[in-house]
Amino acid sequence: MRRRTAVLAALPLIFAAACGTAQKSDSSGSSAAASEIKVTGKADQKPTLTFPTGKPPLTSSSKTIIEGNGDPVKEGDVLTAKVTVYNWDGKENKSPGSDYDQGKSEFVTVSPQLPKALYQALQGAKPGGRVLAVIAKDNLTEDQVSNAKQQGTDFTTSSQVLVVDVLARAPKAAQGAATDPGIKGVKIVNPGDDKAPTLTTKTDAKPPKDLVVKTVIEGKGPKVTADQTVLAHYTGKIWGTDKQFDSSWERGEPSTFALNQVVKGWSQGLTGVPVGSRVLITIPPELGYGKEGNPQGGIKGTDTLVFVVDVLGAA
Repeated sequence: MRRRTAVLAALPLIFAAACGTAQKSDSSGSSAAASEIKVTGKADQKPTLTFPTGKPPLTSSSKTIIEGNGDPVKEGDVLTAKVTVYNWDGKENKSPGSDYDQGKSEFVTVSPQLPKALYQALQGAKPGGRVLAVIAKDNLTEDQVSNAKQQGTDFTTSSQVLVVDVLARAPKAAQGAATDPGIKGVKIVNPGDDKAPTLTTKTDAKPPKDLVVKTVIEGKGPKVTADQTVLAHYTGKIWGTDKQFDSSWERGEPSTFALNQVVKGWSQGLTGVPVGSRVLITIPPELGYGKEGNPQGGIKGTDTLVFVVDVLGAA
């Protein structure tokens, strides 16, 4: 369900969702390799890198370029960020891609599954800040090094450099005063803090024939656009039976969805919703899985779907 931006496609190893435990690294904050790279440009602009002459290092390292403001990032946080990548080969040192070139941002989860140098760089970073990580073979498994070589990056003779501009840190849940969505047959309990809302759809009432979107908590962020990817926590149930078929809360982490790649009820229902909101969406069959339904999820072609969605970010 996760979208990979053009930058991520250029980095199949770095941001892979299950890239494995971070390997040992000589990086402990700043080190010679990272400190020798000169980075220019403001935090909200594409950075320009100047590399030292000679062969690139084959050990990983990291450093902070711009401090930023606000609370420092912690493990498990999901960041909205813009990433710029360089291949440090000691020759051309070309950049295969940057989110600034695409006019997009992306989500980065601060997790030990990231290469260790990047993981260390992001911990303690602040919104508005910029960090740099040199990713070398000591941060990758043998399989990752082999796979990268097949895709044109030889980590036995080069390293990759990531400059990450931290735009924002996503909340764990929608925050604010909750209101009753006012849909007969549906109940929501909003416990507050970072806890999951409880959705109940056990009812004899007939479901709405059209798509219905009701605000439970109104966010203060920018409105989601139809071409964006959304970071969301959600619970999905079937109208009338209270049968739950999906929940990001139970998986323990929010999910990301490109709105142009999901059912029409989601794309139409979330477009225009301010980031930070909690909304209730009822989706008729024709805007859900259609006449065929989704047998794997236990959804029939006549089922109306009900979601409570926390919109935590958009990129």
